[in-house]
Amino acid sequence: MLLPTGRTPGIHNVSRTLRVSVATAAAALAVTATLAGCGSDDKTSTESSTTSAASTSAAAAAPAPTADTLQGLLTAFADPAKPAADKAKLVVDGDKRISNIETMNQGLANYQVGFQVGEIKTEGTKADAKVGVTSPHGTMPDVPMTFAYTDGSWKLSDAGACTILGMARAACQP
Repeated sequence: MLLPTGRTPGIHNVSRTLRVSVATAAAALAVTATLAGCGSDDKTSTESSTTSAASTSAAAAAPAPTADTLQGLLTAFADPAKPAADKAKLVVDGDKRISNIETMNQGLANYQVGFQVGEIKTEGTKADAKVGVTSPHGTMPDVPMTFAYTDGSWKLSDAGACTILGMARAACQP
């Protein structure tokens, strides 16, 4: 029950005391957090700062991929006329998927596959995209695909390649 302040002597003092206590606690918490954030003198702190700075520089150097860039990459990967060795270069560590890619090429010989890259979220050297995959059997909307910026270009991640290879009945083995 709220009492009118005019009839309750001392209520202002309780309220002011409560506000001062809350403010004091907040200030103490802020000081504690600031002190905890200060670095230590051990080497791991310096090493992690250096590693973090290097990661930030590498991430800043990666240009954000466009939908056209990623769509072109996917189209080239699914092109049955393109040799497996060339396609392997479009995938991170693609050399380990050459036999899968050869199987996919045989399966796609007379089969039309298209891609429509939608929403792209980029974080450093990694990009996640929602991709619509179109085939003679219909369209699969919002298939998640992951890409990585490596060796100066955007490539399909191994997981992304395995998604497409699985659709082409050339599934990756762990």
